[in-house]
Amino acid sequence: MKELLFSIVEELVEDKSAIKIIEDAPDADGVIVFHLNVAPDDMGRVIGKQGRIAKAIRTIMRAGAARCNIKVAVEID
Repeated sequence: MKELLFSIVEELVEDKSAIKIIEDAPDADGVIVFHLNVAPDDMGRVIGKQGRIAKAIRTIMRAGAARCNIKVAVEID
C-alpha cells in the first residue's frame, strides 16, 4: 500500500526527493494510517482545489486496501 501511495504522489509533485510516507501500526479498529509529507511548494498540488485531489488519493487507497482486506487512512501533513 505504501508503494501505491508513493507512485500516486510521485506523479503529482515536482520535488520527488521530499516525499516522506510514515506508516503507523494498525489501531484498535485495524486501520493503518499513512502520514504523507511533501515539500511546502507541492502541498497545493497534493491537496488540490477544495481538497479534490486529496479525496481522490484517499478513495484510491481505500479501494486498493479493500482488495487486500485491510483498512487504511491517509493523513496529509
